[in-house]
Amino acid sequence: MHFIDEATITVRSGDGGRGCVSFRREKFVPRGGPDGGAGGNGGGVLLVASPHLSTLLDFRYRHIHKARRGEHGKGKNMIGKSAPDLRVAVPPGTIVYDADTGETLADLTRPGEAYLAAPGGRGGRGNWSFTTSVNQAPDTAEPGEPGTERRLKLELKLIARIGLVGLPNAGKSTLLSRISRAKPKIADYPFTTLSPVLGVVSHRDEEFVVADLPGLIEGAHRGAGLGHRFLKHVERTEGLVHVLDAGQPPERIVEAYRTIRDEMERFQAGLAGRPTLLVFNKMDLTGARANAERALAETGHPPEDACFISAATGEGIVPFLDKLLALGRRQEG
Repeated sequence: MHFIDEATITVRSGDGGRGCVSFRREKFVPRGGPDGGAGGNGGGVLLVASPHLSTLLDFRYRHIHKARRGEHGKGKNMIGKSAPDLRVAVPPGTIVYDADTGETLADLTRPGEAYLAAPGGRGGRGNWSFTTSVNQAPDTAEPGEPGTERRLKLELKLIARIGLVGLPNAGKSTLLSRISRAKPKIADYPFTTLSPVLGVVSHRDEEFVVADLPGLIEGAHRGAGLGHRFLKHVERTEGLVHVLDAGQPPERIVEAYRTIRDEMERFQAGLAGRPTLLVFNKMDLTGARANAERALAETGHPPEDACFISAATGEGIVPFLDKLLALGRRQEG
């Protein structure tokens, strides 16, 4: 399974239809004037943020996106039909780059936002358009303008209100499956989560999106493990839930806490200062409460910024969700 958050595609807009050279042929008009119509415009290629997509997976299998050409002009001043724009759906949070120059072209953050990646070619004029007082019977028409082709790099940064962070195997996937209908892959080994999983959490008549993000390891800011491919998704979350394994000795818990914060801060200054809840997971294990309380004291976080839960049994989940709502409101304020 791959982490589908980048893709390179080629888009090509449609050519404009060519103009028509035509003259009226009527029974009682032996020398009819020009009546060649213009060609239709080619279709453009639009990238549109769709709320129904959350990954760039589709672009693994389809790299070329081509719009139709405009119809050619016809006699009797009939203008060729313009081709419709090709709308290519991308998930919200997609940044569009020129693949050849690296220039940032668009940042599609909200559903419905669109970017015209390749405008369609203009249709050519027919000979009727070239009529002048001097030239009453022009036999000239324009070819349609060619479409535009360009290579684009797409990069997805998740847009979620809350991001679950923590070392591999801290229990983030189990927690997300407990508080939402998301079904992330869960297993007892590191890096089970190789791509972000979004879950919609409903609590006290509010709904918000939580992302289970791939686990960090030391050196992630340099690209170790999943590295930057994890950290760039943290940038867009409004608040963080730092999941810690309370089944570990206190010194190991504190070490895990500091590793995560250090990696985030090295990646982007201020990232670790985002509103954060410390969630001590696996409280169903013997000794977990004592481990968590000692570790919390070491972190310097006040008790109101901590939750003690068991994602496996459901212990402490309701108070945790209450604090999650308060975390979002703190960010808004």
